[in-house]
Amino acid sequence: MCATLAPGLALAALVAAAAYGARLAPGLGSFSPMILALGLGVVVRVALGPLPNLRPGVVFAMRRVLRVAIVLLGLQLTVGQVAEVGAGGVAIIAASLGATFLATVALGRMLGVDARLAQLIAAGTSICGASAVLAANTAVRGRDEDVAYAVACVTVFGSIAMFAYPHLASPFGLDAHAYGLWSGASIHEIAQVVAAAFQQGPDAGEFGVVAKLARVMMLAPVVAALGVYMARSGDSAARAPFPWFVLGFVALVALNSLFTLPAGPKAFAIEATPALLAVALAAMGLETDLVKLREKGLRPLLLGLASFLFIASFSLALVKLTT
Repeated sequence: MCATLAPGLALAALVAAAAYGARLAPGLGSFSPMILALGLGVVVRVALGPLPNLRPGVVFAMRRVLRVAIVLLGLQLTVGQVAEVGAGGVAIIAASLGATFLATVALGRMLGVDARLAQLIAAGTSICGASAVLAANTAVRGRDEDVAYAVACVTVFGSIAMFAYPHLASPFGLDAHAYGLWSGASIHEIAQVVAAAFQQGPDAGEFGVVAKLARVMMLAPVVAALGVYMARSGDSAARAPFPWFVLGFVALVALNSLFTLPAGPKAFAIEATPALLAVALAAMGLETDLVKLREKGLRPLLLGLASFLFIASFSLALVKLTT
């Protein structure tokens, strides 16, 4: 079994390592290694074509390694962080998340976008970017091309938000607290929130990160709900088992909230999490057929844009009304 998995796993790990190296290149430092790993994986797939002998290890990275990484995300969160945001802040985050998810799915139906792809774009935009796309796909069971397209959407528009938001704080009359909350409630990736929020000072940056972590904590109930919905779907091809790994995520959040964990192992796990996610996304890129990706056209990209504009405007309106 190990001999069968090793070659594909090694290639996915090599692509992920190359992604970390690519971040040292000018202009790429603001992108997460996960995003770069996906892109490099697609490039390798185009260059080498299908690699059936490596597929068992690649699929293992996409499924098993991914689940381990998402469980480990729980070590970065505590219930206390949610408390720091306050009841009002949590309400804004939850309302923005829920409204964005539902609006994106509904608009996707209107645009004729495949339902699974629309759900993945909705998850990535409303929760936490590429990590949420991957986690949601364990329930949605979309095609590899769906996942790649959804990740591309949240990367493009999250990057636009990262550069645009700091220029909007003053025109919108947002103080440090309000700006941090808006950033954390609406920008896609954690790294993008950090880059955008800290440009308005340490107070805005720290509150933005805490707000974003509170939003990430909502990943578990959303994926669990998707799993239940898909399992009960009348379309047998869409059925998926309940994503039990989310319980591991919740368990680690609880453990991290109730106990002081050993600093060394905890730090190692936190550092390993993005690396494991990068390996999973590299594997996703290696499985992506670029021809099929192009066949999806521009409608999903328009959906990603609409979803981004919705969460940005909806959360901003709530922040302005309550702060």
